[in-house]
Amino acid sequence: MHLVPGDPFIGAKAIPQATKDAMYAKYGLDKPLFVQFVLYVANVLHGDLGISLADKRAVVDIIGQAFPVSLDLGIRSLIFAFIVGLLLGIVAAVHRGKAGDTAAMLVALIGVSVPSFIIGALIQYFLGLKLFQATGVRVFAIMGWTGFNSKILPAFALAFGSMATISRLMRTSMLDVLSQDYIKTAKAKGLSQTQIIWKHAVRNAIMPVVTVLGPLVAAVLTGAFVVENIFAIPGLGKYFVQCVQSNDYTVISGTTLFYGAFLVFANLVVDIVYGLIDPRVKLTGGKE
Repeated sequence: MHLVPGDPFIGAKAIPQATKDAMYAKYGLDKPLFVQFVLYVANVLHGDLGISLADKRAVVDIIGQAFPVSLDLGIRSLIFAFIVGLLLGIVAAVHRGKAGDTAAMLVALIGVSVPSFIIGALIQYFLGLKLFQATGVRVFAIMGWTGFNSKILPAFALAFGSMATISRLMRTSMLDVLSQDYIKTAKAKGLSQTQIIWKHAVRNAIMPVVTVLGPLVAAVLTGAFVVENIFAIPGLGKYFVQCVQSNDYTVISGTTLFYGAFLVFANLVVDIVYGLIDPRVKLTGGKE
């Protein structure tokens, strides 16, 4: 970020050079980069992520205020993506080669191909603006994060890509499971298709989907940067984009470290959940 053109202080070109030098000295930006790095690491080890150069607030306070909003958005998006993606994948596998399969995979193709900010702009226009003009009722709010109707569209826009990934993976896994011998045995015993799918097939087919939840958490959180700006959501993604534009070094470093630690934790949780779902996976090693 120090190589990016620009100045971390707003209006720095309009202030006297002496004042600018004093501000650099106050925040330690007049020291060599290596010295700045060592001091920053030492402060981080003590839980100090520094002070924002833009609004003069502690980075820890900014994260504490904004991340709960991003987490709320991310949880809503993951729940939507997981449930709808599983259902689409199951429908596509059960109706392989039929209209249900084609429709489900068409939705998945759109989700994989179209970026979240395009999806967000489209649903803002059609479900937010056009629907309001046609009915006179504000079913979905276009911007903000105030009520239930303002939290539906951004969660949908953010979840669409992950939903497509889950549905395609679930379809492939379901097709593999449905061809196994124990499924044929269940059919021979006279079990209904509903029992075979939900009691036998889904539980085994869902394993690969659980495996990719860690990377999907990363995709959802990083994708939220753009979605939060489109829908004017006061989450951490909004601050991240703003700090990049204003060269706010401390906020950039602090949010990057926080997201990195959070994603490592999310992957750890996914590994533990995978072991709980599949008893064949051991969480701890043992002697032969």
